[in-house]
Amino acid sequence: MGVAAGKSGEWRSFWFLPFTASLGYATSVIHVYSMGPFIAPLQEEFGWTRAQVMLGLSVASFISAIFCMPVGILVDRVGPRRVGLVGVLLMTGSFALLSTATGSIANWIFLWVVIALGTLWVQATVWTSAINSRFEQSRGLALAITLSGASLSAALFPALAAWLIGREDGWRGAFVSMAGLWALLVFPMLFLFFRGARDQSRKPDAAPPPARVLTGLSIAEGLRSPTLYKLLMASSLFSFTTIGAVVHFVPILTDSGADRLAAAGVASLIGVFSIVGRLGTGFLLDRFQAQYVGAVAFLLPIVACLLLLSDGSQPLNQAVAAAAIGLTLGSEVDVIAYLAAKHFGLKNFGALYGALVMALSLGTAFGPLAAGAIFDLNNSYVPFLLLAMGLMAASAIALASLGRPPAAVAAPAPAA
Repeated sequence: MGVAAGKSGEWRSFWFLPFTASLGYATSVIHVYSMGPFIAPLQEEFGWTRAQVMLGLSVASFISAIFCMPVGILVDRVGPRRVGLVGVLLMTGSFALLSTATGSIANWIFLWVVIALGTLWVQATVWTSAINSRFEQSRGLALAITLSGASLSAALFPALAAWLIGREDGWRGAFVSMAGLWALLVFPMLFLFFRGARDQSRKPDAAPPPARVLTGLSIAEGLRSPTLYKLLMASSLFSFTTIGAVVHFVPILTDSGADRLAAAGVASLIGVFSIVGRLGTGFLLDRFQAQYVGAVAFLLPIVACLLLLSDGSQPLNQAVAAAAIGLTLGSEVDVIAYLAAKHFGLKNFGALYGALVMALSLGTAFGPLAAGAIFDLNNSYVPFLLLAMGLMAASAIALASLGRPPAAVAAPAPAA
C-alpha cells in the first residue's frame, strides 16, 4: 500500500513533467535521427562519400562527449530548467545552420562544431536529473516516458525530413523548416512546465527538495566503482552499433532496392517500436532486476542484423528488423539512467551519469562514421552488420554482470 500510495502521489503532483521533458530530450537527437534522408542529397550535390557526410556527426558527438561531465556538474549546481531552456534554442538554431553548407569539408565540420555546443545543453542528463528528483517509486515509468522523446524523434524526423527534402526548397529548406517548427513547439512547453526539485527550491515560497535528492556516492567513489566502467562499456558499444545502424538504415534499405520515401517509412517503424520498448522497459524496470531487463533488450539488434543479412530486400524482414532495433533503442538510455540512479544515488547523479552520456556520445560519434567508412571500402554494409552482432552481445554481457547496488545507496532515503 505504501508503494502504491507513493506512486500515485508522484503522478498526481508531477504527471506533466515526464511528457514535457520528453520533448526536450527529443531535441537532443534531432540531428541524429533525421540525417538518413539527407545522406543522398548531400552526396549528389557535393560529391561526398557517406563517411564524409557522417564526419560532421562524429565531430559533434565527440566534442559533446568531452564536456558531458562538466555539464552534468552544472545541472547539479543550477538545476536542469535553466540549462534546458537555453539548450533548446541553441540546438534548433545550430541545426538550421546546416542549410548554409557550402560543400567545403572544413565548413561542414565547423557547422557541426556549432551543433556540438548546442547538444551539450540538451543532453539526457538535463531531463533525467529533473525526473529522478521528482520520482522514486515510479521512476522507471517516468524515465521511460521522458526518454520516449528519442522514440518520437526516430518515428517523426526521418519521414518529415524526406517529405521536406522533396519540396521545392530541397535539403536546405528542410533543415530550416524542421528546426523552426520544433523550436516553436518545444520551447513554450518547457518554459511553462519543466522544473525539477532543484529548480523548484529556488522559488522563495517553495519547499526545499526532498532529502533523497542529496544522497548517493561522491564523484570519487563513483569513479572507483567497477559498475561505472561496465556501464561505460555497455553504453559505448550500444550506441556505436545501434546508432550506426539507425543513421544508415535508410541507405541500407535503398541499397536493397527500396525507394527513398518507402525506406524512410520503414525506418519510422524504429521510432514507433522504440516507444513500445521504452514504455515496456519502464514497466519492467519497476518490477524486475534492471541489469537483466537491459541485457535481454540489448540482444535484439542481433535478430535485426540476421534478418538484414539473410534477405534484406524482403519488406517483412525490413519491418521486423526495424521493430527489433526500435525495441532496443527504446530501452537503452532508460536502462542506463535507471541503473545509474540505483548504483550511484542522486547526490552527484548529473556528474556520474554525465560520464555515461559521454560514452553514449562517443559511440554515436564513431558508429555512423564507421558504418559509412565500411560501406565506402566494401560497397556493402554486411561487414558492419556482422560487427554489430558481436558488439551487442558484449554489451549485453556487461549489463548482465552487474551486481546489486551499494547498501548505502540502495537503502531507503530518509523522509523529507
